[in-house]
Amino acid sequence: MTTESPTNGTATNGQAVNNNPIIVGLDIGTTKIAAIAGRKNEFGKLEILGFGRANSSGVQHGMVLNIDQTIKAIEQALQNCYASNPNLEINEVYVGIAGHHIKSLQTRGDIVRQQNEEEISQREIDQLIGDQYKTYIPAGDQIIDVIPQEFTVDNFQNIPNPIGYSGVKVGANFHIITGDKNAIRNINRSVEKSNLKVRDLVLQPLASAAAVMCEHDLEAGVAIVDIGGGTTDLAVFYEGILKHTAVIPFGGENITNDIKMGLGVLRTQAEQMKVQFGSALADEAKTNAFITIPGIRGMQPKEISVKNLAHIIQARMSEIMDFVTYHLKQVGLDNRMLNGGIVLTGGGSQLKHLIQLTEYVTGLNARIGFPNEHLASGHIDELAKPMYSTCIGLILKGYNVYENTENKLKGIEIKEEPVAEVIQEYNEQTDTHVVRVKKRKSLKGFMDSIKDGLIDLFNEEEDRKL
Repeated sequence: MTTESPTNGTATNGQAVNNNPIIVGLDIGTTKIAAIAGRKNEFGKLEILGFGRANSSGVQHGMVLNIDQTIKAIEQALQNCYASNPNLEINEVYVGIAGHHIKSLQTRGDIVRQQNEEEISQREIDQLIGDQYKTYIPAGDQIIDVIPQEFTVDNFQNIPNPIGYSGVKVGANFHIITGDKNAIRNINRSVEKSNLKVRDLVLQPLASAAAVMCEHDLEAGVAIVDIGGGTTDLAVFYEGILKHTAVIPFGGENITNDIKMGLGVLRTQAEQMKVQFGSALADEAKTNAFITIPGIRGMQPKEISVKNLAHIIQARMSEIMDFVTYHLKQVGLDNRMLNGGIVLTGGGSQLKHLIQLTEYVTGLNARIGFPNEHLASGHIDELAKPMYSTCIGLILKGYNVYENTENKLKGIEIKEEPVAEVIQEYNEQTDTHVVRVKKRKSLKGFMDSIKDGLIDLFNEEEDRKL
């Protein structure tokens, strides 16, 4: 098991001492790898103390395929981060995880109580959650998290916390998130071979949600659509709980490839046209506007219609939004039930007229989610862009862990939630896996949901096989 250190980095700049730790988020994406070091000030806002990024070449569709190339990119991002603040010392990082291998499913669990005249205890809730880890999943996959949604006690439904109730039967609906063991192991290897320790793995849409959402969004109901380079990640919240997560297998790289193939240009030219002249709505593009592309090796220059470019982009973005609508219908949250609408974030959300297209396809209000709500004043303007939502959210995740640990050390009483954390460990002496259930603290719980023991589990399994 990993433990929370007093600081995840140190900075010696002669300023007034800030006892909060420096926490580093590492976003390993398909197009970029970003490392951001931040620390909360006395007002609870994040001060950015270091920032570095590098182009990513070893990751496809959110999954690490070439470990050596990924290591080089991570090291380059760290060097750039150190260049922005030479006083930083980075040892541990919070890492985002996404990709096609991430799946989710809904299950139902019930137990008949033996002592039904007594009040429901946390032990019984722990038993309910622990039983869900016996759910069948395909070989090679691993249950990453089990998240209770709403509880029932006999005929009473939609109970947020059944502890203290009494009844014959208690049950709950669960949201289970799974991932591929090899994909997680590749992330772990890449980070550790870069001389860093993975403090925790965080599902990327949940990290992005932490950066762009507030409590009002949770209550109203909102869908976070994080449009990355290789995938589009979806997280749906309703009545304060996580209802659904999904990974849509299309992102900004697919749009670039569509432009490259459809217009017969180089990939670098396609990316540049998408960023500078692209629009998600063909009707908004000027009919008489053209882009001149230099000819290759003496060939004649090529003129590209801005409207044709927009048609290509709109076709792919409409497909992505159709997937979003499909997932919302799957959980019964379409037809304007999400009062908070859709929050678009990630690098792909910066396309012109994407809000209009999203509202047209989904029928829900939409806005761009910027991660600047939690940033202290004076931060680098670049970091307020949606493409850094995941990385900022990883730092916030780290602070959730740190603050909960500090509260326990100080003996502050924290209200228990009906959520448990199941930690899976490998016991070398008995050659078995051990499952332990422990209570999770605070309403921030879904951000603390990815287990600390996950990384060690894969390390032990890998060592055992070698």
